[in-house]
Amino acid sequence: MNLPDAVLTVMFLALIAYALFGGADFGAGIWDLLAGGTAKGRPQRTLIEHSIGPVWEANHVWLIFVLVVLWTGFPPAFAAIASTLYIPLTLAGFGMIVRGGAFAFRKTASTPGMQRFLGGSFALSSVVTPFFLGAMVGGIASGRVPPGVAAGSVLTSWINPTSVLGGVLAVLSCAYLAAAFLCGDARREAPDLAEVFRRRALITAFVTGAVAIAGIFVLRGDAPVLFDQLLGRGLAPIVLSAAAGAVSIGLLLGRRYIWARVAAGAAVTAVLCGWAAGQYPYVLPAHLTIDDAAAGRGTLTAVLVAVAVGSILLIPALILMYRMFQTVPAATPHPPGLYADHDHTGRGTPPT
Repeated sequence: MNLPDAVLTVMFLALIAYALFGGADFGAGIWDLLAGGTAKGRPQRTLIEHSIGPVWEANHVWLIFVLVVLWTGFPPAFAAIASTLYIPLTLAGFGMIVRGGAFAFRKTASTPGMQRFLGGSFALSSVVTPFFLGAMVGGIASGRVPPGVAAGSVLTSWINPTSVLGGVLAVLSCAYLAAAFLCGDARREAPDLAEVFRRRALITAFVTGAVAIAGIFVLRGDAPVLFDQLLGRGLAPIVLSAAAGAVSIGLLLGRRYIWARVAAGAAVTAVLCGWAAGQYPYVLPAHLTIDDAAAGRGTLTAVLVAVAVGSILLIPALILMYRMFQTVPAATPHPPGLYADHDHTGRGTPPT
């Protein structure tokens, strides 16, 4: 592995982390949207806030890291992506801002109307944001982003069958991850909600599988080069993803929620690995290779050193944070009605 490959691998690992943790956060917002009316959906929304409250901001660190490494380590690729795909990139960024603001301020809203407005803003932005991110991936993978500043079409680069497929699969994957994760969070304090999200996870898994199968024909017709690559180097990870998805379904059927989380995460990770393997050695398929896009040796070395030093501080802090909010001390019971009353006093609610 040469230096550009090493930097790209680090960036790709961060992308996987964002897809898993940030994706689950987006998926939780999707289920917030589908929870039902104010009274009916209150227990589900309280569980969602309880689960993602402590970590929803921290998970965006991974996306920031990916963008910074791409900008620093592969500037020609960053310039092409940012200038050609600036519309979905801007819309995704706007969605993240709206989503975060609505999630934070919904707790302090004093009127039911404002709470519903902010809740709807949070939920809808949780749907459109992963769609735009997935559409960008589809545009890049299908070779619609050439090198150069705004060298590609600012519309057809992300409004095309492959991008739509990528966006839909991104939304469904986020919803599936969130449902699988929420099953585990609810299994002790609210087993009835664990059953609700278990059913949703199973339904979403089958829908995602059906869309993925239909996507084979979409790629064959719209992006034949990408289709051939996925049947080549990318085939093994795609098969592994299907196997992991099947295992996660079996674990959900058996109510083995913790291991179902692991299998669901493995399925999403394998899909991303299949995309990366099929696209290798290109950063921009059919246009720009990794070596051609890479910055100078000194810059790449500095990036790896900075990542190594930063990881010593960041990774233990993230692990500690997740452990703190996933572990409930026996001497500290949950407030009464944590999942039955939307009183915003539950563990995990961010301070205002």
